[in-house]
Amino acid sequence: MKVHVQSVNFTADQKLIDFIHKKMNKLDQFYDRIIDGEVFLKVDNNHTKQNKITEVKLNIPGHDLVVKKQCKSFEEATDLSAQALRRQLRKHKGKVKALAS
Repeated sequence: MKVHVQSVNFTADQKLIDFIHKKMNKLDQFYDRIIDGEVFLKVDNNHTKQNKITEVKLNIPGHDLVVKKQCKSFEEATDLSAQALRRQLRKHKGKVKALAS
């Protein structure tokens, strides 16, 4: 699966980008028809500690799955986003199987 990582108003280091690719590529195990994914990394300008935002958009045939998580670090937000997408993919796969039978 192709994953496009875009960091808004800052430059993400290669270690973070590799971590994101690794997490997103694991989603292929749950649904093999994923076309591609886009990951947007943003830093919110509020004064709380949880100011890192990861927004993930997965393109699958007929739908787009979107998850947005805000945490203390990009790694934590990416991890939570991957978990949420895993649940959405399982739910979508169940619906597709129900329609096919």
